[in-house]
Amino acid sequence: MSSYTFHKKPQHVPFVNTRHRTIQSPIPAPGTEIFLEELAACESKSMQGQLPIIWDKAKDVYIFDHLGNKWIDFTSTIFVANIGHANNHLISSVKSVLNNSLVHTYAYPNKIRLEYLKLLMQFAGNNFEKGFLLSSGTEATEVVLKLMRVNGQASKKRRLGVICLEGNWHGRTMGAQLMSSNLEQKQWISHRDLDVHHLPFPYPWVVEENNAEKFLYESLTSLKKNNIDLEKDICGIMMETFQGWGAVFYPSVYVKAIEKICREYNILLAFDEMQAGFGRTGEKFGYEHYGVQPDLICCGKGMGGGFPLSGVLGKSEVMDLPGFGNMSSTHSANPISCAAGLATIQEIESKDLVRESFLKGQLLSKGLQAIQKINPDRISYVLGKGLLAAILFRDPHTGEPDNLFPSKVAEICMQMGLLVVHTGREAIKIGPPLTITEDCLQEGIDVIEEAIQQAICQEK
Repeated sequence: MSSYTFHKKPQHVPFVNTRHRTIQSPIPAPGTEIFLEELAACESKSMQGQLPIIWDKAKDVYIFDHLGNKWIDFTSTIFVANIGHANNHLISSVKSVLNNSLVHTYAYPNKIRLEYLKLLMQFAGNNFEKGFLLSSGTEATEVVLKLMRVNGQASKKRRLGVICLEGNWHGRTMGAQLMSSNLEQKQWISHRDLDVHHLPFPYPWVVEENNAEKFLYESLTSLKKNNIDLEKDICGIMMETFQGWGAVFYPSVYVKAIEKICREYNILLAFDEMQAGFGRTGEKFGYEHYGVQPDLICCGKGMGGGFPLSGVLGKSEVMDLPGFGNMSSTHSANPISCAAGLATIQEIESKDLVRESFLKGQLLSKGLQAIQKINPDRISYVLGKGLLAAILFRDPHTGEPDNLFPSKVAEICMQMGLLVVHTGREAIKIGPPLTITEDCLQEGIDVIEEAIQQAICQEK
């Protein structure tokens, strides 16, 4: 991980005044350092370390601070604001629920819940029949872990093994971190679940497309060596739709081979769609790029347009395995979040944002690839689909991943009026709201190009 520390004291930077960006003060804005110190004094350290912008408001594709500085948002608050910040229709829908004096209903029925679930299942397609609503993404991945294992019990599996992928990440609660492979982040767990197995990820710098299926079957031999039988001992395979830190997708043949294995050995196939869903990748859901049909998908982030909403979608025979009261959450399906979810789908459909993501994604990809051609010694890969992308950087002398340079680029982008996703690794990620205009998108791409050149100059 990067050890780069962002400046907290105001830095004098060139002022900016374009159609989409305004920088009219030193950056970070005066007062930021004191604010961050006060926040750090009363908030867990785990919430700190982001780029030092004090958000005052956010509207559509823009972020504003208290001094009127204006940024283009290439983060969508980490792929949440797919329909744009403070979307008017979403706010109106939530207000209508509040005006009806209905804030919370626990698991008791309400009309907006029914209306939303009907639309959600219609949006998701015929492969999914029922949904279970929650508040956070990690809750959804925990539920999928439970469903895979409960289904394994119902199928009389000998063991309740779950296969996951190295480098994938599914959340911060215990089950989610057991399925994730970051050893450092799960050191706090006092035991290892011997029925959670990790296969190596088919990175493009490790596996070519035509060898991906062979790579999968060779990976599975490690299970056989440990006397793990796919049919008797594996009940589910959990896949992050793409590897989040770098927008790294699998080869399609690899995923198709996994689906074939699942069907042959009665294994549930699940996708963690947290970052990929609701139009982000140019499809309704990211798994559609692979031409497969999962049994379960976990949704969140862009699902609620900024309100806490997540969910699991699947077939009735699996979703109904837990009996009454065996799978619920205090804030599940609350009227406010359901209204937000309903408005989100309505906006995606009425504005054709899935297609907009696909078309603008072509512009984004073309622009980033052009930057790579200018900087072939610095940029190893440009990855992603739709309005989701990552630039992977390498050390120009060694060719090894460069963890510091992307942080410098991210900070310079901030100083110029563009917010990108700081990963702390060798990548910066890009994911603007799907409502972004082409000229605004292009302006952001141009800023990234200039920021990279500035970062290079600073090293000389």
